[in-house]
Amino acid sequence: MRILVQSDPFDVAAETEGFAQGHENVGALVSFTGIVRNNDAGTLKSMQIEHYPGMTEKALAKIATEAQSRWDLQDVLVIHRHGDLVPGEKIMMVATAARHRKAAFEAADYLMDYLKSRAPFWKREITSDGAEWVAAKEDDEEALNRW
Repeated sequence: MRILVQSDPFDVAAETEGFAQGHENVGALVSFTGIVRNNDAGTLKSMQIEHYPGMTEKALAKIATEAQSRWDLQDVLVIHRHGDLVPGEKIMMVATAARHRKAAFEAADYLMDYLKSRAPFWKREITSDGAEWVAAKEDDEEALNRW
């Protein structure tokens, strides 16, 4: 298991290739990459992401460990960035490795739902109209509740 919380950009291809190495009993690798999306009005200048070092990594490791035991995963990778990110930049990546694809897909979906609604990150959108903290969305909570 590898958990990274970083300000630096990451290379999806390199991370995916590195994650795939050494997994001889794995039949499925699933990955998802989240990208900073512009708002509907097209006015997003940047998204500021804050976190508490140490606490964030512990929370992500705990949920990754839970996913590993729940779906019998061979490995998990979670990368999440913090700092100022602009539309189009990669914000996070989740990868799971399992013997079978269903477990890998479900675990990745679970981890993404957790990251979206419960991970200890605080996001503020900076637009041409000012700055506003991003509130939790009901849809995100409902997605997590299915697990």
